[in-house]
Amino acid sequence: MIPVAYITLRELQQRVRQTLEERFALPVWVSAEISEIKVNTSGHCYLELIEKGDGDAVPRAQARAVIWRSQYQRLAARFEAETGQCLAAGIRLLAKVSVNYHEIYGFSLQILDIDPSYTLGDMERQRQLTIARLQAEGVWEMNHTLELPAVVQRIAVVSSSKAAGYQDFCNELRKSPYRFCVELFEAAVQGAAAEDSLVEALGRIALREEDFD
Repeated sequence: MIPVAYITLRELQQRVRQTLEERFALPVWVSAEISEIKVNTSGHCYLELIEKGDGDAVPRAQARAVIWRSQYQRLAARFEAETGQCLAAGIRLLAKVSVNYHEIYGFSLQILDIDPSYTLGDMERQRQLTIARLQAEGVWEMNHTLELPAVVQRIAVVSSSKAAGYQDFCNELRKSPYRFCVELFEAAVQGAAAEDSLVEALGRIALREEDFD
């Protein structure tokens, strides 16, 4: 029997790593959606990035990524300051990444930088889609059908409790000499679930129309 030429699994992995290091010697900008994100006790941020197919939620690609502690606080703070949102599942981002490959842990990406302007553009696109959905559901003009009292005091708010806009809104009301009764109807304001979540929250408000101004 003629001996078959072979290499070990480790040698194969090393060749793959060497090829990737040569091909991606410099960082590249990659667009993706965050499907999972976790900051562990060490301060490192670990993410699962995905790319979905057009018109559906089926992943076409997926990769693990990390933002090391030394960069995470700076990148996360700048992203939130410019977008008004924290890094979270469902957010699409444009990240500058280095490509890594390990013989045991496999393929992964190290995030070196994030471009908040890309996410802002995607948020505006999602906003327009949401508006179109709300208009189609017949709830976009709902507030206009209500007769306002002389002083608006009973307010229903549709938002995420963690949204910067909601916090700013409440802070402004506290500065007023008038007393307001504010009830939050929790909803996702970003990501793939935002449209359904907003419509559902508005539907709950509609069932209690007389409770609010």
